[in-house]
Amino acid sequence: MAQLGSLSAETETLSYALSLIEAFRAFDSDNDGSITAAELGGVLASLGYNASEEDTGAMMQQGDKNKDGLLSIEEFLEMNTRDLEHGGLASLLRDAFEHLDLNNDQSVTAEELCQNMENMGLELSLEDCQSIIASMDADGDGAASLEDLKLILNSLL
Repeated sequence: MAQLGSLSAETETLSYALSLIEAFRAFDSDNDGSITAAELGGVLASLGYNASEEDTGAMMQQGDKNKDGLLSIEEFLEMNTRDLEHGGLASLLRDAFEHLDLNNDQSVTAEELCQNMENMGLELSLEDCQSIIASMDADGDGAASLEDLKLILNSLL
């Protein structure tokens, strides 16, 4: 059974990852799917940070793993999640999923979701949990798998 403290921490970290996706979208002012040094500098300036060209370049260099002069969403997420306790977004998703998967069958059912919510002190009806799982269930098997969760995250990127 998932431990309350651990599941709450995983939920908080997933929320952080989603906020990073929103931040990426704010930095990507031309909506081309990548952040340039100019976009990074512009957003930092709008937030009141007077980063020099050298500072902005160093930030870009830190995250730009493929050395194309741009930050992709994957590079941005990796750059901002590498210091998390579980080490990166993929590991984070896997850990969160494992906490939700109460019977360790590689899927989360509506019943498991309801049990997890109850363990966290949240009241959701079975119907609500069924609706949530149905919205995540890409393959129609009545449960959400780790792959379903990854598909949802990729659709947000």
